[in-house]
Amino acid sequence: MVPELRAAFNQQFSEATYQAFLADLNSKYPGAIEFRIAETPVFVDKAFTAKMLDACDHIIEVICEPGFKAATDRSIPRGENVPNENDKAQMIAFDFGVCINDAGELEPQLIEMQGFPTLFGFQVYYPDLLYKHFNIPAHFNQYLGNYNRESYIADLKELILGGHAPEEVILLEIKPHEQKTRIDFYCTEAYTGISLVCITELIQEGKKLFYLRDGVKTPIKRIYNRVIFDDLNAQRASLGSFVDITQDLDVEWMPHPNWFYRISKFTLPLIRHPYVPATYYLNELKQLPADLENYVLKPLFSFAGQGVVIDVKPADLEQIRDPENWILQKKVRYADVIPTPDIPAKAEFRLMYFWKDSWERPRPAINLARLSKGKMIGVRYNKDKSWVGGSVCLFEH
Repeated sequence: MVPELRAAFNQQFSEATYQAFLADLNSKYPGAIEFRIAETPVFVDKAFTAKMLDACDHIIEVICEPGFKAATDRSIPRGENVPNENDKAQMIAFDFGVCINDAGELEPQLIEMQGFPTLFGFQVYYPDLLYKHFNIPAHFNQYLGNYNRESYIADLKELILGGHAPEEVILLEIKPHEQKTRIDFYCTEAYTGISLVCITELIQEGKKLFYLRDGVKTPIKRIYNRVIFDDLNAQRASLGSFVDITQDLDVEWMPHPNWFYRISKFTLPLIRHPYVPATYYLNELKQLPADLENYVLKPLFSFAGQGVVIDVKPADLEQIRDPENWILQKKVRYADVIPTPDIPAKAEFRLMYFWKDSWERPRPAINLARLSKGKMIGVRYNKDKSWVGGSVCLFEH
């Protein structure tokens, strides 16, 4: 996206350098990176970054409105509302496709957002090695706002620990050592000192929770939550007994599980902005768009792209029995924006925000990127392709 840097990177690229980079990247936590790492970062100029931040600022205005919680109460499925919700989603992510508009200009378009953690640890570790193996200009890095490596890790640690000792805080997940994102868990553990705990390993005594740390029963004061209920429900039968986290428990959440739903696909119809595709709750549409083929149908309560209908037909809508749980979203045109040795790649950027209790508004902190040559962003659309997969935006500073 910065043509001169792209040309220079591609010209200097060698498969040997890439393989050496991958070997180094995998050396600290062997086998922990299951997803493909792309051959290249994405260079992003100040103008495009400003467009994404403008859209995020507009969305944040909506999130900060006094009536936001009331407007999103229905987003939380029955039986999954967790007590003791706080007032702020301490971590938020906004996903933008790099798209092309009718005038042939590049612009960001919001695809999804989530009040939930993503690779906040890995996106420090991975670029560290990128800089080591590739020639990256000094005025480009992955941080947003006024962050650098040291200040970012300091705030990450402060957010996750919340003033508690590391042994009193856990990262909670379902079989964390089997998750495809486990590399992020290991990086987070290294940066903060907290332990990874499976939901089946929680010990409950009244309203208090404990876990075994080096064989010693240790109280849990705060949970860095990575449990997604959709995943938990899918695996429930195979997990055996585990603590019901929808109980009134004496523990702090970071972020609270309810924010996963409040800031999500559910929120999209509440937003109106040039960089946010028009989105509607299916049950509130008075009549279907005449150009239905230009929309995507998405279930509200699923994750990782499950259940999305790309080529929507009237018959797809007729089969839906719970239209209140679906949205229609205007399609966007991803741009073939990144030249590679064969065909150009499409790109999607995730801007990741921190929101401390003492801040009025969330602040941009770091990012990730994903490159694709398939119909959609994702592994199953990019099999046997190169210059695709996990990446990072390096922003011009």
